[in-house]
Amino acid sequence: MSPRAASGPFRQGDRVQLTDPKGRLHTISLEAGKVFHSHRGALEHDAVIGRPDGSVVVNSAGVPYLALRPLLHDFVMSMPRGAAIVYPNDAAQILAFADIFPGATVVEAGVGSGALTLWLLRAIGDGGRLLSFERRPEFADVARANVESFLGATPATWSLTIGGLAESLPSVAAPGSVDRVVLDMLAPWECVPACAEALTPGGLLVCYVATVTQLSRTVEALRSSALFTEPDPFETLVRGWHVDGLAVRPDHRMIGHTGFLVTARRLAPGTVLPERQRRGSKTEYDDEDVELWTPGALGERESSAKSVRKAARQAATAARLAADATAEAAPDEPDAVARGGAEATQ
Repeated sequence: MSPRAASGPFRQGDRVQLTDPKGRLHTISLEAGKVFHSHRGALEHDAVIGRPDGSVVVNSAGVPYLALRPLLHDFVMSMPRGAAIVYPNDAAQILAFADIFPGATVVEAGVGSGALTLWLLRAIGDGGRLLSFERRPEFADVARANVESFLGATPATWSLTIGGLAESLPSVAAPGSVDRVVLDMLAPWECVPACAEALTPGGLLVCYVATVTQLSRTVEALRSSALFTEPDPFETLVRGWHVDGLAVRPDHRMIGHTGFLVTARRLAPGTVLPERQRRGSKTEYDDEDVELWTPGALGERESSAKSVRKAARQAATAARLAADATAEAAPDEPDAVARGGAEATQ
């Protein structure tokens, strides 16, 4: 992966995070001749282009803004969205507990808006492969544009397949060839057999789900498959702190829940785990319980077609500016990254 410049003077096409004196954040893509307007005045993009990262620029009303290149977690929180994203706190846990390493072959489904895709691409490095799957073409368009916007081009290490994972994975990855699988979907239990077939023995599956009913069914599906180790479910909570002199306390506001993570490792063929010893609790379930696990009962938050089209336009514009900036930075060099990415997605 060849990321865009992470340092040096701001260039046309760069994304810039502007912070006003009250701590409000505004993220813009620099274009020569354009103006950023707010209720507190106007700031010309040309006043930022050419300045070093970490500069303070003043708008027409005399309001100072701190200008910084957004970090990856800043970018994913402000980028156009076609679907809900994996938050940075969960992405960090996925990278750690799924043990994503440079050179790994990783399968990801579904892509959504591409937030986790960017974290995974960074983790696997130039020697890895990320095979992404997304059922909805409109979400795939947003994700592809967001990746190109942040990186400046489509990386050669990434392929994006439109279609369901269970049906499409066998044609993309040979059996036993995948190191890690990350599932962010409504019904991950439906893909357990396909994931087991693709994973190498000792490989790891991680599922990201939002509700306790999804968590329950996913864990039980992994157990009943007899193809994985005992599933390990958990969630991650992050609480910020207010520190100002002697006023030191937890923040009044926090995101109480984002999602649950479940990890399990692929067993070698023919391996039989020792029987688990259970304490007294309800471990059996009937048809009524199963009904609560169905996708219809779980519910799926739908993004409106209008909001998805808007997100796609915003992401495509940012991707175009990023590509132009990359081309201007190296006008005499062949765009190997873009050419490799085009081949990877064919």
